[in-house]
This record gives sequence, structure tokens and C-alpha cells, in this order.
Amino acid sequence: MPVKDLTLTSPDIADMERIDDRFAGQFGAETPRLVVDGIPAQAVELTVVCHDPDAPMAHGFTHWTLYGLAPLDGEIDVEAGRPGPNDDGGHGWVGPFPPYGHGDHRYYFWVYALTRPVEGEPTRDEFLHRYGDAIVEQARLVATYSR
Repeated sequence: MPVKDLTLTSPDIADMERIDDRFAGQFGAETPRLVVDGIPAQAVELTVVCHDPDAPMAHGFTHWTLYGLAPLDGEIDVEAGRPGPNDDGGHGWVGPFPPYGHGDHRYYFWVYALTRPVEGEPTRDEFLHRYGDAIVEQARLVATYSR
């Protein structure tokens, strides 16, 4: 999975900085805006995943899976995507909500450029297993949050 020209940024979240409370679970969980650039020509679809590997669970905690995104540079239109499952039992974005006093958690926002479309609504693990061979490029943005 090469990381070449594809970039992921956000006007709402700075790389390696604390996520603002308005995006957190206890404050309304506003969906952060994401911007992609440098999408490879062979990409037919983009997928977004946000995962917290520091959550006190065996495989961390997936906050967001979003499938079916057009491979276009610019701000991602999250309304045009197909929300997949999160680890809170729902679909779509679920904001950070780490345990009190657990320290900083890292939130990895990933964008994957794929050579084939994702079918259905796989979990993060299912997506990585089934579509790993279709990822032509990936990029990430990492932010932190604690309570």
C-alpha cells in the first residue's frame, strides 16, 4: 500500500493536535470536514476510516467507516458516501469519548483510494481484509483527544 501523492487534511483538525470538543461524543459529535488531494488516476472509489487504537478494547475502536465516495480532489462530501458500521453499534461518525483519565487517545483518519468499489457495509476489519489488494494509495491524518 504505497503512500505517494495522496494527502488527507482537515480545516477542522490539525495533524497531531487535539480534536476540538465540538467533534467529541459528549458535545454533539459534529462530523469533521476532510479534504483529499492527489488522488491516483486508477482510483474508482474512496473510503474513509477513523480508528482509535488506544481504546481499551482488543482491536481498538472504530469511530467511522464511510464507503462509496467519488475519487475527486477537494472536500469530501460525507453526505454522498455510504456510512458503514462503527464500534458503538451504529453507522456513520461517532465522536471521541475515551474513558476519563485514560490519557491521550490517537485518532487515525484514513483515506483509501481503491481500484474497485466496496460492496455493502463492511466493518473496518472486514474492509481491510477484503479490499487490501484494491488499495492503490492511502493517506492519514492523526489527532488526539482526552477527557
